[in-house]
Amino acid sequence: MSDRKLKATIVGVGMVGGTIASNLAIMNLFDELALIDVVGDMAKGKALDISQAGPVMGYDTHIVGGDSWELMKNSDIVIVTAGVPRKPGMSREELLGINYRIIQEVSKKIRELAPNSIVIVVTNPLDAMTYAVYKITGFPKNRVLGMAGVLDTARFRTFLAWDLGVSAKDISALVLGSHGDTMVPILSYTTVGGIPIEKLLPQQKLEKIVERTKRGGAEVVELLKAGSAYFAPAASVCEMVEAIVLNRKRVLPCSVLCEGEYGINGIFIGVPVVLGRNGVEKIIEFPLREDELKALQKSADATKKVQDEVNALIEGNKE
Repeated sequence: MSDRKLKATIVGVGMVGGTIASNLAIMNLFDELALIDVVGDMAKGKALDISQAGPVMGYDTHIVGGDSWELMKNSDIVIVTAGVPRKPGMSREELLGINYRIIQEVSKKIRELAPNSIVIVVTNPLDAMTYAVYKITGFPKNRVLGMAGVLDTARFRTFLAWDLGVSAKDISALVLGSHGDTMVPILSYTTVGGIPIEKLLPQQKLEKIVERTKRGGAEVVELLKAGSAYFAPAASVCEMVEAIVLNRKRVLPCSVLCEGEYGINGIFIGVPVVLGRNGVEKIIEFPLREDELKALQKSADATKKVQDEVNALIEGNKE
């Protein structure tokens, strides 16, 4: 990011998008925030509400909202949460088709109005939608990434901290792979104050925590009865944004394009990356245990099947 005024746009300001906007305002990272939603008055209302919190919370970020794509113009970062959640009776293919059409329109507008932006995708199915943004915008791979691994890792650290009775801050962990049932918590590199987790908890207990992590989002949905998680996803996005804007060089798991790393090629999947001013500065490749590497590659294979469906949609919708 340069020294000029910085601008971020959030496309889709439901619970996740609205919470991201509030968090970013409090973090004082941007001079301007633009909130875009098909429900324009809702976006305007949230922009107004967040603005009015500024005198109390100590920020004066200029926040605008509406349904006009022009609000996005010249953004440095675009965060995409637009899409629909999977509803009872809806097949995965139906969800993919609906959200692809939304992402297709969003991506074209990003390409037109924010051609130099870094794009963070939150829409599900996460890895496939991130791939769609990459293909449709034509942006270089370092400027398109998906948020999932940060969230999944936060959930994993939370559950471990509760079981051990320690601070989650002292737990170092990585959850890689797809955002779903095939995600891979890397136990061999999980530590608590530098102590390997496998020396602190029995295998059976770790397996239960891994399973709970995989169901982390579903558990929240079941408890809320209506809607899905938004505080933790929003916090995870903001951690990524901060790393980029402040050039922190943070090592975070994100969905990015692998080109040979971990034996995975041409697929967007969650791997550890260095996040800085240029977006994805590099993918960090390190040796995994054989079972973990196989699980990560299996996750990539599952992701590729959905990515192939996105390719078919792209081919079928070429102008």
